[in-house]
Amino acid sequence: MTTEQPQPRARRPRRHFSMIRTFVLADFVTLGNGFAGAGSILAAMQYLATGALDFLWLAYGLMPVALVMDVADGRIARWRFKKSPLGADLDSLADVISFGMAPAALGFAAGLRGGWDVAALLYFVACGISRLARFNVTSAALSDETGKVKYFEGTPIPTSLLLVMVLAVLTWQGRIGAQLAGGLWQWGPFGLHPLALLYVASGSAMISKTLRIPKV
Repeated sequence: MTTEQPQPRARRPRRHFSMIRTFVLADFVTLGNGFAGAGSILAAMQYLATGALDFLWLAYGLMPVALVMDVADGRIARWRFKKSPLGADLDSLADVISFGMAPAALGFAAGLRGGWDVAALLYFVACGISRLARFNVTSAALSDETGKVKYFEGTPIPTSLLLVMVLAVLTWQGRIGAQLAGGLWQWGPFGLHPLALLYVASGSAMISKTLRIPKV
């Protein structure tokens, strides 16, 4: 008596770009946020390479675009009523680029290039990353019965646009680069521009446990 051997399962045809098929409209808007932030960084680099001030203004101008995209993706996600499996992670990664790295790159382009300046910028970026990671971990505990987060612990990372606004005003006044407002302090072997302390304050506010900002 012979037993019939089970036939191997037929392999499903490989689906190309399957990740893209999982995207919803809000995800593409989130990517727009990341594109604007990355574009701002590249424009700042082009300014440093060429000295053409138009590129620095382009870098500043892309930041409000990133903010609009960041606000719109959440509204679209709620409007479409279709949850994206990648939405939260995409949003955090885009925010790190647009509201963490881009403001730091703009600060460096504007003249924060002393050793202590760079340390302040790196601290700011680290705080932004940590703040987003904490939000992702605690958002469920902080949300109400509808799933909406009631408040932020620490200032939201898009508040870094206030730093960009300060840089834009100083650029308009011609007080960047060697003429950066506040002058340069020599502290040990490295230089520090007082303006860099705004980045330290912004980063510290983002990771604060005592600051609770209602989410609108």
